[in-house]
Amino acid sequence: MKHNGWADEGFGPVADEFSRNFDEFGELGAAVSLFVDGRQVVNLWGGIADERDGRAWEADTAAPVFSTAKGIVTICALHLAQEGRLDLDAPMAGYWPEFGQRGKEGITLRMVLAHRAGLPVLDLTPGFDEIMQWDPVVRALEVQEPYWEPGTAHEYHGHTFGWLVGEAIRRITGLTPGAYFRKAIADELGLRTWIGVPQEEVPRLARLTEAEGRPGLPGPESIFYRILTMNGEFVFPGIDDPRGWNSPAMLTAEVPATGAVSSAGGLAALYAVAATGVDGRPRLLSHETITDAVREQTAGASWGGIPDMGARWGTGFTIDSPGVLPLLGARSFGHEGSGGSVAFGDDEFGVGFAYVPNRMVGHGDPRARRLMAAVQGCVKG
Repeated sequence: MKHNGWADEGFGPVADEFSRNFDEFGELGAAVSLFVDGRQVVNLWGGIADERDGRAWEADTAAPVFSTAKGIVTICALHLAQEGRLDLDAPMAGYWPEFGQRGKEGITLRMVLAHRAGLPVLDLTPGFDEIMQWDPVVRALEVQEPYWEPGTAHEYHGHTFGWLVGEAIRRITGLTPGAYFRKAIADELGLRTWIGVPQEEVPRLARLTEAEGRPGLPGPESIFYRILTMNGEFVFPGIDDPRGWNSPAMLTAEVPATGAVSSAGGLAALYAVAATGVDGRPRLLSHETITDAVREQTAGASWGGIPDMGARWGTGFTIDSPGVLPLLGARSFGHEGSGGSVAFGDDEFGVGFAYVPNRMVGHGDPRARRLMAAVQGCVKG
């Protein structure tokens, strides 16, 4: 397929793999962006943003990126920690007093960021409209008991991650995480990246489609189902459902662990500025901050028995995980999302990378892996 955009000399393999995704893997619409040492060296896009009317994917098209959002929230938390406004290893109750009850008194933000807090799902079940309002989820987390002694086990905090970290951000800054992200980072950089997209942007977004053959979810009593769907209140993937991931209600609310919307260029620039700085701007996260963030905190079999796919987490980020998310090396930090999106940075190799598609495939999706392998070949030789 003929794509749009450009790749600098030496980065042609990334463009080749991007085209192959359309020719061999049924890509609908997508974009890939790469920064090296603060300069954009790849900016490619192509295909269809909305299959209902054939609207083309454009250079700045944004799409839902699911759990790739966790990297955005993590960057915000680490930035606050670096400024001395947040202590990752202090009890969260120091910032959020109502949280410090029913066995949660010692939970730290690092435990949450490493999926070790014991709060992977809610026991109370706010309805969809309540979830969209923020506070009902916060109140439910305040009165919940952990499922295990915090810090002693792990389970993916699929959605709760966002409200836990996000409420800590709100208590410190007075802003919800999406608003803080725009004010502290995104607006100055002009990023087309949001947690809670403005209503006027909704018609321009790429629309998700579901690939054929995606595996279904387990039964509603399973921990995996409860994690993915907020106890059934979110329809996953819910392409056409009012409670699904194309829903304007979902897109414009702040669902901070899974509800980000971004262009590939926005995410790549975010990771580039975190790791190296961009266009002469200083780096957002220091060498020391990233060193702390990429130390392994969590790996192996989980509390709920979700199969171990080989993922490794540092503080908030997925770190180099050869079996499931092979990045560039020991200083790589990022996150992927359901449907195929991936974004990561690396300050050793000076990289900020992102891939954003709208055709949802499944776990082990080869599209991003091929692009990332091409990036690795280009920057590591």
